[in-house]
Amino acid sequence: MSKDLIICGGCNAKMGVDVLSGLLKNIKQPKSERLLVGFDHADDAAVIALTEELALIQTVDFFPAMVADPYHFGRIAACNALSDVYAMGGQPITALNLVCYPEEQSLDPLEAILKGGMDILLEAGVILAGGHSIHDPKMKYGLSVSGTIHPEAILTNQGAKEDDLLILTKPLGTGLITTGYSVHEVKEADFKAALHSMETLNKSASETARDFHVHAMTDVTGFGLLGHLSEMIAEDQSVELTAEKIPILPGAREAAADFLGTAGGQRNRNHLQASICFQQADFALEEVLFDPQTSGGLLIALPKAEAEQLCATLQQLGLDAQVIGRFTEKKAYPITIR
Repeated sequence: MSKDLIICGGCNAKMGVDVLSGLLKNIKQPKSERLLVGFDHADDAAVIALTEELALIQTVDFFPAMVADPYHFGRIAACNALSDVYAMGGQPITALNLVCYPEEQSLDPLEAILKGGMDILLEAGVILAGGHSIHDPKMKYGLSVSGTIHPEAILTNQGAKEDDLLILTKPLGTGLITTGYSVHEVKEADFKAALHSMETLNKSASETARDFHVHAMTDVTGFGLLGHLSEMIAEDQSVELTAEKIPILPGAREAAADFLGTAGGQRNRNHLQASICFQQADFALEEVLFDPQTSGGLLIALPKAEAEQLCATLQQLGLDAQVIGRFTEKKAYPITIR
């Protein structure tokens, strides 16, 4: 029996923004002074105050495989789950495995998945404290992660100011690359570059950002760059992105031009396209910007005076970080790509 996994997921499996918002508006948000960050602003994780100087960050993330190799899938899933804590500016402490696995399938792939996840937790310095598993016709894996942060140091996706610059710490295109590779339409070298990006923790980027006056931060996952950026924009703001500055994985544009898009990318386009102004017609670029990312980079908004220094520092750490745009006063469209 093949040990390869069936390709059907990653953050492309995420439910659409419009579906989620419709569901959540009918769910009453719990009121508690201890709940510092909930789901009212679509943030990356929940934050609960424990003391005046300590808060708990909680998040959970799991999905079907987006690569065939089980070990690499485990690594990617762990990186992706830890990213939500890093996106809040926090330090992940413990993790619990979440496993859905077919009863009739060999356990060898599952062992490789769990080893991949464990190796990433060891790299991050996070303790695996247990988990939960069930039989399921479709294999899924991820983690529930808890972290800590000082209540006054919390970073959310809100708070960017006019004239702030926007940094993206990883290149885009993982959804397009993994989809194209699964049907043998993407080069091996391009797939390996995407794999390296997805298996790179956002730990160093998050920790480096703590030394700067960051106003807002989030990570780029299933809603794509444009979806997660739209959640950062206040009602009296807009954002201008510079197309040539946006880092893109090699092969992603070509995959988009060959119509190797995903259902998640189409959902993102349908939900967002009325609020986006593309100043030049470029279908491939549009697809990349709508593309669901698995274990994507951080989006960081901070003052212009500090942005270039943070970007240079991140590049020195080996990250493909770029200043991709700026926040402006409110204009005709929330987001313009020029």
